[in-house]
Amino acid sequence: MPAKEIKELRQAGKLEEAYAMAKAELEADLSNIWSKRNLSWVLYAQLDEVASNLDAFIAKINEVKDLDLPASEEMFFDNISIVIAKAARVISHETTQDSTKIYLLFDAVKDLPIKRDSKWFSVLFSAMHKGMKESNRYVEFADWWDLENLRSEDFLKEEYNSKKIMSIAEQAYITYAKKLLEGTPLDPFGQQKVIDKDKIQSFLPKLDYLIEKQPDYQYPPYFKAKLLLALGNDGNVLSAFLPFAKQKRNDFWVWELMAEIFLENKEIQFACYCKALSLKTPEDFLIKLRQSFAEMLIQKSMFNEAKTEIQKVISTREKHQWKIPNQIMQWTEMEWYKSANSKRDNSDLYLSQLKQAEEILFQDIPEELIVVEFVNENKNILSFVKDKQKHGFFNYTGKLIKPQIGDLLKVRFNGAGQNGFYKVLSSEKAGPNLTADAKKSFEGEIKINEEGKFGFVDDVFVEPSIVSRLNLQNSQSVSGNAILSFNKKKNQWGWKMIEINSEKKNNG
Repeated sequence: MPAKEIKELRQAGKLEEAYAMAKAELEADLSNIWSKRNLSWVLYAQLDEVASNLDAFIAKINEVKDLDLPASEEMFFDNISIVIAKAARVISHETTQDSTKIYLLFDAVKDLPIKRDSKWFSVLFSAMHKGMKESNRYVEFADWWDLENLRSEDFLKEEYNSKKIMSIAEQAYITYAKKLLEGTPLDPFGQQKVIDKDKIQSFLPKLDYLIEKQPDYQYPPYFKAKLLLALGNDGNVLSAFLPFAKQKRNDFWVWELMAEIFLENKEIQFACYCKALSLKTPEDFLIKLRQSFAEMLIQKSMFNEAKTEIQKVISTREKHQWKIPNQIMQWTEMEWYKSANSKRDNSDLYLSQLKQAEEILFQDIPEELIVVEFVNENKNILSFVKDKQKHGFFNYTGKLIKPQIGDLLKVRFNGAGQNGFYKVLSSEKAGPNLTADAKKSFEGEIKINEEGKFGFVDDVFVEPSIVSRLNLQNSQSVSGNAILSFNKKKNQWGWKMIEINSEKKNNG
């Protein structure tokens, strides 16, 4: 047997001679497994040489398939995986993408008995995934590969140019979900598509398992919600989507999807649009959202607000020389539009709806009643006190309009404070009938110290500035409200006047 000579020729790079010798050996005995092995390794070397020539590569793959090697030839098929991955990367790195090329490669290799649970199969998947992820046949490809074959290493985040990127496992699950949502083309041009609900049903348990095992993955809950929406399982959509929405609540498209979940509840949908538009987002991304919101405003006869949104859409489109939609043009010709007065923005409207929108996210977190102790309007920071155990400060930007000292607020905190600073999930002014542990009303005669600088009404401290400003006199009858306050100099808690009733001010 010329096995030694074939190997030496192959290793010397004399592949044509090695191929001719191995081919002749096999033709002498087509059933000889050793002859098949000798030729297979020559074909492997040739495949490596022609990886950038798709036609030649597929021709050699077909020769490999004609050998009909058993799956037990694991070392060979591991190496074949590597060169197939090489060919796939050549296609995916081409400047002009031609999906037919990756299809031809996939069709050529999908019947090979490649070992599924190996490192090299993962290498092959990663390369093929990049070329197939934009294609209509991704689901078919992923089913062939089978996501169950992902190894533990495939779930780890990768690093590129010192930046962390999502693992190949997360990429695969997300792409699979996207393709299920896009549906299968019914015509050659993809103009009509149908969603395979059975496939979605079978994929959801796998997605659930991923979400459970990889809670740090941000996007699978989002796609689970989208898939449930596609199935029409409205009752389960919100619970599936909430964990993701809480993580990404400062991204406008989270609230756009939330509005889709509440399609039948126009008031909540309206609030979700307001929340989405209240966030800091480049205008280029908001034009479709603003147009949809403008339509809702028109239906509510809120014409000034609708014109405000429409003008923002027009301004952005004109800036980029994008086409103005027919619907927008029709609106601008209507009488209500011509007579409406646009505003600088609709931020007040957005703010008025935030509570209802945020209730969806944080309804499982209890509200706490606090009292505003101090307000720094320049920095949008307020100090608060709930009781002797909980007090501090937070930024109220986008959550409150002009809070005042003494205001009662219903607040949902985002965890414990750090050095007195708290993050707030939701905040609103409380109703007039609520009472708080840190605020009380008082009435009595003020006792002013001999220097006439400060005073007390029972246990309520009255600051010198108040005594002076209101010209309060000793033994004067005074009533008002006080707040629980910590005196840093004395290192003790006490009550401090924050407001005095007007009818008592001049009562000498």
